[in-house]
Amino acid sequence: MLLTILKGFTVSLSLICAIGAQNAFVLKQGLLKNNIFWICSVCFLCDFLLMTMGVFGVGEMISSNQILLIILTLAGSLFLFWYGFLSFRSALRGNSSFNIENNNTKKISVLSSISATLAITLLNPHVYLDTVVIIGGISMTLITTMEKIAFIMGTVLASATWFYSLGYGAQKLSVYFTKPKVWRVIEIVIAIIMWLIALSLLLYLFHNDLLH
Repeated sequence: MLLTILKGFTVSLSLICAIGAQNAFVLKQGLLKNNIFWICSVCFLCDFLLMTMGVFGVGEMISSNQILLIILTLAGSLFLFWYGFLSFRSALRGNSSFNIENNNTKKISVLSSISATLAITLLNPHVYLDTVVIIGGISMTLITTMEKIAFIMGTVLASATWFYSLGYGAQKLSVYFTKPKVWRVIEIVIAIIMWLIALSLLLYLFHNDLLH
């Protein structure tokens, strides 16, 4: 049982740790000290739900629904392009929300934080590929219900460990990021990450002929 939990933990952590829109968003909000508990909790709960769906086979409905995949991909790419544009514009104008040195950190409401986190998480088809398809596929090798439950325990433990560590770790490190020039660089890097992921989503549509 312990080995199954460990297997779930390592598989999940290896997928979650990859640089992506969600991690960049959590990192940014952690540095801004913006409702980080709620943001990390939403990420964790989404992972818990999707991983459970994948392990128990419900995720096939998502992965096999072409219309839903197209909608999610287009909506996700548009959202990421816009989010990247906002970060890039802030960097060019020099009015980054990261201006901690002047005590001018922009705060957002809990509801806005939750909404943005849900959009970043659920409008990206890759999250379904990782949590539902890949983790669900690996769990197919498990025979008993107890083994599957143990596997899920490992996957969600990895999710909780990663997101809360990333969010609160960034929050602790925010005191070292007080120079406006540093924040401009971070804003630009985040913008590039968002745009590259948005572009990859559009390429995913054409590469898999989902629009034909």
